[in-house]
Amino acid sequence: MAQIKIFWDRTGETLTVYFDDPDLEDVCEETGEEVVLIKDAAGRVIGFEKLNFRPAAKEGLRYSIEESAA
Repeated sequence: MAQIKIFWDRTGETLTVYFDDPDLEDVCEETGEEVVLIKDAAGRVIGFEKLNFRPAAKEGLRYSIEESAA
């Protein structure tokens, strides 16, 4: 089963999402739109980081996950 890991750094205002093991991180590439692509040694995207992330709700971050029936 695949596992997605989500990290929210309230102080640093970043939201980081990994689609694979974070320990595989080798290089990061900024897209220029406050999004950083996280890649493994083979250049495969294993996650991303959203800079200057501030949830709209004052009570914090809420989330839901839905699986597409493709």
